[in-house]
Amino acid sequence: MLSKRPSNEPRTQQSKLLPFLFEHIDEDQRLTVFHVGPALPETVDFFSRYRCRLHFVDLFAELPIVANEEDNPSLGRQFGDLLQLPPDTRFNICLFWDLFNFLGADAITAFLKELRPYLHSGCLAHGFSVHNLKTAQNNQLYGISEADTLRLRNRQAPLPAYAPHNQGRLKTLLSGFTFERSVLLPDSRLELLLRTNP
Repeated sequence: MLSKRPSNEPRTQQSKLLPFLFEHIDEDQRLTVFHVGPALPETVDFFSRYRCRLHFVDLFAELPIVANEEDNPSLGRQFGDLLQLPPDTRFNICLFWDLFNFLGADAITAFLKELRPYLHSGCLAHGFSVHNLKTAQNNQLYGISEADTLRLRNRQAPLPAYAPHNQGRLKTLLSGFTFERSVLLPDSRLELLLRTNP
């Protein structure tokens, strides 16, 4: 009889869009990466093959503070305090994962306003959205084990303030980014590839 796999055991998911982040980067090129979420060992190991500076900022841990606060003038300051980036930082890659499923419109606007000065021209970004607003919440931590393979772990508890945006609304909210590609996943989520506008 087969034993049931523990729910917290890491599992893999193939990605069709993640490879586009790395296809024009050679291992000698300097790279600066913004990663939303905790530093998982496989992600650190994956990026060790590049001449890379990684910035891990676990905004998910701060969601009760920043999520869905309407017309809050302190949102920008809160994000600035959470990011604490050196002034000369310029990101080539941003890994947003499913952050935008947990931020209201005002919070997304405030977050991008704080992040924008640190984005390199042509910065590529990866994330997840939903095809259908009724899509169930996905409580996962994301890591990268290979350029086309994600390593997923279940979170210990569901995140608060799950209120996803459809792709049309997200395109409006993510000003400064062009939606390069999107892929519909079997669970009705969307995998997104974004690029900063020139």
